[in-house]
Amino acid sequence: MTKADIVATISENTGIEKVAVQSTVEEFMKAIRNSLEAGENVYLRGFGSFITKKRAEKTGRNISKNTTMIIPEHFIPAFKPSKSFVERVKTNVKP
Repeated sequence: MTKADIVATISENTGIEKVAVQSTVEEFMKAIRNSLEAGENVYLRGFGSFITKKRAEKTGRNISKNTTMIIPEHFIPAFKPSKSFVERVKTNVKP
């Protein structure tokens, strides 16, 4: 499912124009992005959490130059689904 599919589905289910829904979805994603950039986690009850995870410093290799390099510690965005969300996916998704 793409962002356009999400906008179309919300528009159909609510009767709100696609332009307004797209603007709302964009602002929602921007708010999450801005919060994570500021180091704040975003918690959505019943859905999950958007969090930042710390990656430790490690040694890597540049294979084209055959050299060793240090990759400094850094933060990455991550999503942790809620228990109820995980349970619903487990029971409803069939292989």
